[in-house]
Amino acid sequence: MDVSCVVTGGARGIGRGIAEQMVARGARVVLTDLDGDAAARTAAEIGAAEGLAHDVRDPAAHRAVALSAARHGRLAAWFNNAGVGFDGTLQELSEEQVRMLVEVNLLGVLWGTRAAVDAFGDRGGDVVNTASLSGHGPVPGLSVYAATKAAVVSLTMSVQAETPRRVRVHALCPDGVATQMVADMRPDGLARALVQSGGRMLGVDEVAAQAVALLGSRRVVRTLPAWRGGLMRASTLAPSLAQGATALFAAQGRRAGRS
Repeated sequence: MDVSCVVTGGARGIGRGIAEQMVARGARVVLTDLDGDAAARTAAEIGAAEGLAHDVRDPAAHRAVALSAARHGRLAAWFNNAGVGFDGTLQELSEEQVRMLVEVNLLGVLWGTRAAVDAFGDRGGDVVNTASLSGHGPVPGLSVYAATKAAVVSLTMSVQAETPRRVRVHALCPDGVATQMVADMRPDGLARALVQSGGRMLGVDEVAAQAVALLGSRRVVRTLPAWRGGLMRASTLAPSLAQGATALFAAQGRRAGRS
């Protein structure tokens, strides 16, 4: 029987990269996006089974996508990749931006994970949630975004402990990735500088490959690169000291942005 998978936010960026790699593995891929036309166009370009309009804030929409995927084969993998990334401090963001960050980045993952686990059935499957390095520690200038990604990491670990043995739930936490989301950040903003402070920006294809590599594994949280994850987690042990390091990282990121 054919195996199907779902990739949300699949019309571009990391989502498209994941969808392309899953198509190459022989999966019947249903990719979704808020922009339904873009989803359909990308599906045709990469040979996916279907491209659907999908608002991840709607729980019923996830269940409908699961039913669509089941028509193409046994649903075995679900990638919660859709996300938004407005940069700015808590005081600077509009109420609409705060609400969208929480509803898309957190509730979208929550509803998608629940729909996937329900749809997998007794044979189980894998849920891969695209989180972020920012979910491991303080990121001034991305406070709300980082909060949603920290919640995704926590959700992933807790749901993994709740689910049947044949269901595996993973979170991928990449450092800055060369996507439109990062390109849209304010060039002179603190968030942009911190995202660039790790040196080389990660490529879409390498992040997508790591997401796909989690399938079938028992790895719950994977951070790219691992050393940045260790540094971020250490910052949570002494948040007051981490504030002093922020200026150093920001300066390093601004130098990287100019090079």
